Amino acid sequence: MRITGIVERAVGLDHGGKGPANALVNFSSHTVSLVALITDEHRNGKPVVGVAFDSIGRFAQSGILRDRMIPRVLNAAPDALLDESGGIDPAAVLACALRDEKPGGHGDRAAAAAALELACWDLAAKLADEPAYATIARRFGRNSAPQVPVYAAGGYYYGGSTAGSVAALRDEMRGYLDLGYDAVKMKIGGAPMRDDLARVEAVIDTVGDGRRVAVDANGRFDRAAATDWAAALAPYGLRWYEEPGDPLDFECNRAVTACYDGAVATGENLFSVPDVTNLVRYGGMRPERDIFQMDAGLSYGLTEYVRMLDVLETHGFDRRFAFPHGGHLINLHIAAGLGLGGCESYPGVFQPFGGYSAGCALHEGTITPTDAPGFGLEQKAGLAELITDLI
Repeated sequence: MRITGIVERAVGLDHGGKGPANALVNFSSHTVSLVALITDEHRNGKPVVGVAFDSIGRFAQSGILRDRMIPRVLNAAPDALLDESGGIDPAAVLACALRDEKPGGHGDRAAAAAALELACWDLAAKLADEPAYATIARRFGRNSAPQVPVYAAGGYYYGGSTAGSVAALRDEMRGYLDLGYDAVKMKIGGAPMRDDLARVEAVIDTVGDGRRVAVDANGRFDRAAATDWAAALAPYGLRWYEEPGDPLDFECNRAVTACYDGAVATGENLFSVPDVTNLVRYGGMRPERDIFQMDAGLSYGLTEYVRMLDVLETHGFDRRFAFPHGGHLINLHIAAGLGLGGCESYPGVFQPFGGYSAGCALHEGTITPTDAPGFGLEQKAGLAELITDLI
């Protein structure tokens, strides 16, 4: 087997004319790298192609991929990219893409490499004619769990008004319940505390139980504000309080977990095994309570992500408390294949990447992926057309 070509396209996110914002970032101009890895294997007269993308919430990595990583992979000795069975080895492709890169300072290259590495998993599953979660489970000695608990992530700020419309927020959350979700997440930190707490109360009232509502500050607060918010949120009995401070400020995270009895969630912006190691050493994370949200699409792909899970388990944490950030099909298959606690979903934002394909069955807060080979990206409305144009 040989890789004969790799193509990448930066794709703008479609927000239906409304640019969502969290406490720090407006996503109106954000893009995602869509990558196709073309091989000399053929099915039905067409080459078998692995497709993936980096994660949502940062930017496309066209320059890093075009100038550094794709040429390294295409110029490699073909046999150097194969595993013992003769198939493309995701870990070998990742190592090749990162050749001559210094350690540390992970940043955007972690997402660029992830898009390439994840495309290898899509390819492997397509060659095995099975959904990616089955390939992932077999490769890592797991029993796949195709029914994955999911929650709907939304509650962004719109239209330049940080307070936003509470009525519109209620309508949004009712819409997620109508779709079959039984838990939701909303943004905080983009409005004065009084206004944001009114938004939180409105969502709890709409959903019916604080335990079904998570809040996300997206790293907005310093230590003083993060702990003040912890005190303000404590009476609501929330599902979790997410990323109160800068993702690398482990002392801030520890201060929050020391004063907040509810669950704290973090990790989506950690890009490497050393980052996660430092989180569990110094961040005050509590087993059987706090949530880890590392995202393979932001952290060198599935190879590195599995090593992150190994770190968690070595330090006494349960992988059922891992809920990958990202809200899309790739992470749905990863959660199913690795037996994680669940997965985020973006049913209303970040199209065409957010959310799942129409064939994915949503029932009482769980989603079952389809049996389409690979990640099933070709079944996702809007994304399918982009993939056809790409290859």
